[in-house]
Amino acid sequence: MAISDAGDESRASLLLSTVDGFVDYRGNPAVRPSTGGWRSAGLIICVEVAERFAYFGILSNLITYLTGPLGESTAAAAANVNAWDGSALLLPLLWGFVADSFLGRFRTILLASSLYILGLGLLTLSAMIPSLGSSDCKGADSCPSQLQVIIFFCSLYLIALAQGGFKPCVQAFGADQFDRHDPEECNSKSSFFNWWFFGSCAGTLVTLCISNYIQDNLSWALGFGIPCLAMVVALVIFLFGIRNYRFGSGREDRSALVRIGNVFVAAAKNWRIPDSAVADAEESLGFLPHKSSQQFSFLNKALINPTYSCDTADVEEAKSVVRLVPIWVTCLVYAIVFGQSNTFFTKQGATMDRSITSGLDIPAATLQSFINIAVVIFIPIYDRAFIPIARSFTGKPTGITVLQKIGIGISLSSLAMVIAALVEMKRLEIAKDYGLVDSPDAIIPMKVWWLVPQYVFLGISEVFAMVGLQELFYDQVPTELRSVGLSLYLSIFGIGNFVSSFMISVIDRTTSGYGEGSWFGNNLNLGHLDYFYWLLAVLSSVGLAFYLHFAKSHIYNTPYHTHCKP
Repeated sequence: MAISDAGDESRASLLLSTVDGFVDYRGNPAVRPSTGGWRSAGLIICVEVAERFAYFGILSNLITYLTGPLGESTAAAAANVNAWDGSALLLPLLWGFVADSFLGRFRTILLASSLYILGLGLLTLSAMIPSLGSSDCKGADSCPSQLQVIIFFCSLYLIALAQGGFKPCVQAFGADQFDRHDPEECNSKSSFFNWWFFGSCAGTLVTLCISNYIQDNLSWALGFGIPCLAMVVALVIFLFGIRNYRFGSGREDRSALVRIGNVFVAAAKNWRIPDSAVADAEESLGFLPHKSSQQFSFLNKALINPTYSCDTADVEEAKSVVRLVPIWVTCLVYAIVFGQSNTFFTKQGATMDRSITSGLDIPAATLQSFINIAVVIFIPIYDRAFIPIARSFTGKPTGITVLQKIGIGISLSSLAMVIAALVEMKRLEIAKDYGLVDSPDAIIPMKVWWLVPQYVFLGISEVFAMVGLQELFYDQVPTELRSVGLSLYLSIFGIGNFVSSFMISVIDRTTSGYGEGSWFGNNLNLGHLDYFYWLLAVLSSVGLAFYLHFAKSHIYNTPYHTHCKP
């Protein structure tokens, strides 16, 4: 009898130490002490560092390769860069669906990593193909062969396809290593998104310092080959932790997308049914009235359509997705603002005094490093100082809510645009004072360090807004749809890139035929980037107002912070 009792206690102890909804690599229930946690998440953050090194090793200097060895015009090269980056940020929507519905996050990461390495290998090969000397090159030293161009663009979009599968799944898989129902692991999960972003920016910062120099001064083949090697290392590191990972088991009866889709279809078919009938159905199902059930109550009509077998959990899942729509829309302006760091900020810097010492000038694009430097410096301060201080005032385990975090980030991005506008006004004033308005190639006697504050404010805004968006879109969707959730977060910036390009085109055409000419003329001294920055500052403020309105009425699907340990 004593032996039986001891066995029961042992089984009960094992049950308490397992993580609900997760299994280990053998398919057994995941045991808390031996799986997940920072041991697994730390490896996955290292994988992210290597992947960001590889991705930005291509993106950061892509326009130079297109206008150099491939001989494209500046306009065509810029269009190709925008199209490629936008595609890479929208493809996660496709991959998120595939991962959450069919392959699972782990297998999707393996497949995407293999495609990533293949794409980078082909890109390196394309750079090794010798260009053709030709009299038709119109001043260039050489022209690319047709084979070189074909291999280059095929490999480039293969990388975009692979990144679309890798980016959302590896982050969701990393966050899965923490149990939100455990008080200590809940706090660790919130910190994970901070340190994940820290690693992402650290990898970007390193590649801006190393890969760009190698590409510009040594060899493009070597400059592309090193990112390929980085992805090989990332895959090895990822596989190294397979014995310690937690894998989501999920609901196996129907996929989350099917369940949510059925709710919308059933609610649409029942739209004429009176509210009294819905109330009777809710009562029969034991659907107790609460704040969450009253929001988007039209979806409750799905409960009385037996054809689709929708239960209360399905309806709440559908509502959790709908609640994210206004947040997604109102954050588009933030994405538009952020897109200027790769374009017009750099154009500003190119006209200013970039000398460090006599004969040594820093590239204008290098100033983008200050965004990543700001992130790398501020995240430890945020995680170790800001949160504890905020916690002492608010009493919330996470210091501030995720929606408050996003709102602060949007506010800081609006302030960055105000600073950028003021600096540009100063730059135009100096150009006028020195008689350089009609000299587009002249260097304005104004130090490029004037631009640092706008980069720094954008970097700090990322710590709040981007990290907050990642956490929100991961945590507030059904467990099986977390890859899709993070894909939706990435799509904000993909759509933001395209909207920014559209705005610039419309403004350029509109202002070209009036008064002082285009705001974005080739001669920036005759243009008005300051007007554009003021416009973005105003739009950002309007977007913030709408965001605050929707955030105030937002209901968390799962109050994750209630499980956290103060």
